[in-house]
Amino acid sequence: MANTFQRRFPRRLSQMQTIAIGFFIIILIGALLLMLPFASKTGEVTPFGTTIFTATSATCVTGLILVDTFTHWSMFGQIVILCLIQIGGLGFITFGFGISILLKRKISIRQRGMLKESVSVVDMGGIVKLAMIILKGTILFEGIGAVILSACFIPKMGVGTGIYYGIFHSVSAFCNAGFDLMGRFTPFSSLTGFYDNGVVIITIGLLILIGGIGFFVWNDIYTHKLHVRRYALHTKIVLIGTLILTAGGAVLFYCLENQHLFADMTTSGKVLSSFFCAVTPRTAGFNSIDSSALTESSKLLTIALMFIGGAPGSTAGGIKITTIVVLLLYLRSTLTRTESINIFKRRLENGAVTKASAVFCVNLFSVLAASFLICTIQNLDITDILFEVVSAISTVGMSLGITSDLTLAPKIILIFLMYIGRLGSLSFALSFTDKKKLSHISQPQEHISIG
Repeated sequence: MANTFQRRFPRRLSQMQTIAIGFFIIILIGALLLMLPFASKTGEVTPFGTTIFTATSATCVTGLILVDTFTHWSMFGQIVILCLIQIGGLGFITFGFGISILLKRKISIRQRGMLKESVSVVDMGGIVKLAMIILKGTILFEGIGAVILSACFIPKMGVGTGIYYGIFHSVSAFCNAGFDLMGRFTPFSSLTGFYDNGVVIITIGLLILIGGIGFFVWNDIYTHKLHVRRYALHTKIVLIGTLILTAGGAVLFYCLENQHLFADMTTSGKVLSSFFCAVTPRTAGFNSIDSSALTESSKLLTIALMFIGGAPGSTAGGIKITTIVVLLLYLRSTLTRTESINIFKRRLENGAVTKASAVFCVNLFSVLAASFLICTIQNLDITDILFEVVSAISTVGMSLGITSDLTLAPKIILIFLMYIGRLGSLSFALSFTDKKKLSHISQPQEHISIG
């Protein structure tokens, strides 16, 4: 009877529900492991509230922390966090897929469908090949990043520590997690000590961007190499959108902070800091400058970049580049009174606008509701709260320094936001309606005034 239940129970769950439960279980296991006495440097049991927050942040590749990763967690605790980052970044479905392939087990249709849902691809054709590209690409990029960063860290930290730091920060950057171990110099300092180190900043920045463009884009580039005309429309939108947001964001940050936060920096330091300020909200969570010292306009720009995030089916969060591009294209077609939405000599499907609008609205309303609740519960500056909330739901991890000062209720709100942000807020909402049957009866139509 038990075997019968185990065979039938998963079938009662939709693919999204299975993924949601899987992430919850991984978070819970991580929290319990971090509660072990030897997970902390003091040898004491870390409170469950801190461990569940940390495990959620790591698994959802966010980077928001209540305690400094280096000063609080032992080597065991840091490795648990690193494993959660890696599993959360690629998705546990991808890991399971990889193990099945290595063991030469048959991949069922349900497993293929779950991976399709997990990495946000259109169909299941070539899904096994895509899984292998994801796993091999991850090893390749994280390996190269680890070697470069280790070479930078070894002279300052020694061979063993330098290699360990290289691996940790390469994985954290590629998975867009934002966890760091630079608390060995100054707690909660992130990469501020390396703001003018071009090799470290550019390496981590490129890892963030590569991890954030999405696995489908990887596969497209791998298949068609430099034949740009053969790229799928999705790939073209993601690559051009990423370029515009990165270059445009860097220029804006340079202009906004040149006479303020960057005033005492060298020219190279200003350029590197501008580049990193534009990249890290996409959604990594590292910072090479003191985010709380940014001007109000720069904070608003950072919030906007965090809200947009990276690409679908990537290690990044946010509403995604494709969502904002579709909405802008729809706005253009409305203003020009064009019936169809066209880009790169292709016409977008009507469903794209509907889904983009839903994603935008769900995230926006979630941000507003969460910000209102936290404002009601705790008297804090609205900019700090909005920054924290957007950082959580977009799985960024940047903070203006209020995370550890929050009371229990706001922390729970942030945990929930990180969780739904990693799953996709719209996907999470739809997971509760996957099996509901909608009526086929159309109600009478009536016009209303809009705008």
